[in-house]
Amino acid sequence: MDKVIISGVGGFFGSHLCDRLLSKGVKVYGIDVCEAAHRRFNKSNYVPIVASFEDYKSLHEKITEEVDVFFHYAWAGGLLQDSFWNYELQLQNARFACDAFMEASKIGCKRFINSGTNNQIEIKQFLASKDFSPRGTCIYSAAKTALDLMCKTLATRTNTEYIGTMIPMPYGIGNKSMQLANVVMINLLKGESPKLIEGNNLYDMVYIEDIVDAFIAIAEKGVSGRTYYIGHRALKTFREWMLEIRNIINPNVELKFGEYKDPLNLDYSYVDLDMLFNDTGFECSKDFRGQIIETCDWIKNNLI
Repeated sequence: MDKVIISGVGGFFGSHLCDRLLSKGVKVYGIDVCEAAHRRFNKSNYVPIVASFEDYKSLHEKITEEVDVFFHYAWAGGLLQDSFWNYELQLQNARFACDAFMEASKIGCKRFINSGTNNQIEIKQFLASKDFSPRGTCIYSAAKTALDLMCKTLATRTNTEYIGTMIPMPYGIGNKSMQLANVVMINLLKGESPKLIEGNNLYDMVYIEDIVDAFIAIAEKGVSGRTYYIGHRALKTFREWMLEIRNIINPNVELKFGEYKDPLNLDYSYVDLDMLFNDTGFECSKDFRGQIIETCDWIKNNLI
């Protein structure tokens, strides 16, 4: 890769990928609506593009040279619970992602890689079961699934390849959200007992540097038209993950399992956990203990 576009460059995923690619000498067109988001990338091979979602249809006027890959991370509402139920917002997100794909085609981009969620597995279960009880996340993940299907179809009429992804719970330095991983680590650092679900369901967590490595591997070796699961090939239960985190951070704290009702048990048989490795040779391999310690050091200085 010599030249790329990253939407949502100021976010958790986009900023880490941008830093990595800039360090490799890749020219990066970074898209973010916030001017301040661009200031951290003070390198000659970084080109800031200040644009809102409504501006996406004019991206081909701002980027006038062909690029290799468009990485799409921008998504209004992020992972806030209230945004999951906002169907108008999620429909707009899907539309803007399609706009981004079509602009990538006009620019002459070779491939477009979208950031999805492992909650898309839930949609597969929704469609397959007569007794499925949907949650708010279904609106969010339905929008992700819809854009995946639409862009794969649009790709048949363009010279731009489309590849989707599904990402489980992310964590690591720079994640300022109050997602579960951060909440649990903050509780443990404070010596407080986190209230948790029973936790016998399969679960997955993925470190930010593994996510970045996966996206680079997909950009270089991924197969057009596929949707890759970016996570571990061998899964553990939620309970096993939480116990391992507890034992690393504060072994004396009790984990209060069973305080909340278990969410839907995602059926991972609906996804090929090995496809990313088989196609690209990539698999999550970072040292979990080291990742948690590194993340906790950052949390102490930034979130507590």
